[in-house]
Amino acid sequence: MAIGQNQASDIQGLIDRLLAGDARALSRLISLVENQASEKAFIMASVFPHTGKGLIAGITGSPGVGKSSLTDRLIAHARDKGLTVGIVAVDPSSPFSGGAILGDRIRMQSRSTDPGVFIRSMASRGHLGGLSVATRDAVRILDAFGKDVIFIETIGVGQSELAIAQEAQTTVLVLAPGTGDSIQMMKAGIMEIGDIFVVNKSDREGADQTVLEVETMLMLEPSKNGWTPPVIKTQATSGEGVEELWTQIEAHGHFLAQGDMGRSRLRAQLRDEIVEILTERLKADIWQRTKRGQAIEDLLDTVERKELDPYAAAGRLMELIG
Repeated sequence: MAIGQNQASDIQGLIDRLLAGDARALSRLISLVENQASEKAFIMASVFPHTGKGLIAGITGSPGVGKSSLTDRLIAHARDKGLTVGIVAVDPSSPFSGGAILGDRIRMQSRSTDPGVFIRSMASRGHLGGLSVATRDAVRILDAFGKDVIFIETIGVGQSELAIAQEAQTTVLVLAPGTGDSIQMMKAGIMEIGDIFVVNKSDREGADQTVLEVETMLMLEPSKNGWTPPVIKTQATSGEGVEELWTQIEAHGHFLAQGDMGRSRLRAQLRDEIVEILTERLKADIWQRTKRGQAIEDLLDTVERKELDPYAAAGRLMELIG
């Protein structure tokens, strides 16, 4: 959607402030893309050339495995190294207000006063895959802002949160003993998205068995073009294992930067993103050209009476918009 000259001037002002390190401009721009503002395309076109410098890690796993606590420990570790950190924490949406129910900013509130840390909690708004529809854009804005490390924490929806692999450079899959996660992974094929596997709450009974199960499954999977995903035991409450996890996140980032794997992954992610944007624009165009769905409503009676099947009805619509 085209925007006016005044809008473009205002947004360019925000972009300039963002690149100069203004946190208020950062917050405002993320809000605009999250709310699908008309300026969104202009914002992302302006931001895109300034991206590609930050380390982007996705933290995913089933509810209750300790993702937020582990992310909090990773933030502290990065800050101890003098790195700036951005976090996009995606929470499930309220079915009534559309807002975030949980609030990772509350769970990470000890970081809120640190000027080197920016935390944004985003509602999923019904978007499948464990992420918000604006997650990718928010990460890019944080990258352009100059954050050294960006963590994406998914809402924890189990087998459906495969979308994180399309957003992050490195995907950390968090498990916990006694949750049956390893069995669910075998069912869903979720093993394919993990670059690093973490067995958190490793002080619990069954932690070693969970590690063994994951390592056994990884032996049955081919390595990712030379990268064999490590399995790490952690205790987020005490910080045990977090340094090793950080080391492996850095190692995977270096691995991607040095070989063809990183470029192949980036191209695949960009391809998926372009197709996703195109699909959304086509859906919006079809909705508009059928007079905001009225043509579909007009066909429903015919389909309901079994005089047309859904495929034939779709064909009629194609003729209408063709």
